[in-house]
Amino acid sequence: MKSKHQLVLDEVITALQELEEDASLPKNVKDKVQRISLFLQEKTELSLKIDKALQEFDEISDDINLEPFTRTQIWNMVSLLENV
Repeated sequence: MKSKHQLVLDEVITALQELEEDASLPKNVKDKVQRISLFLQEKTELSLKIDKALQEFDEISDDINLEPFTRTQIWNMVSLLENV
C-alpha cells in the first residue's frame, strides 16, 4: 500500500503529465514540467525531490507567457507538495 506522501506525488505527476499535453503551453515551460516530473519519479529522498520541484515551479510561475488557468494549476501542485 502506498504512503500518503506517495499518493500526493502520484497526483502531482499525473497533473504534470496532463499539463505536458497542453498544446498552448510554451516549449520552455513544457521542458521544465517534464523535468519536474522526472525529479518526482527519482529514487531519492522525498525532501530533495520536493525541493527541486518547488524551485522549478517557482521559475515556471514567473513566466509571463503562462495562461492564468495554467498558473493556477501550477499553484495547486505547489500547494500539494508544500503539504507533504
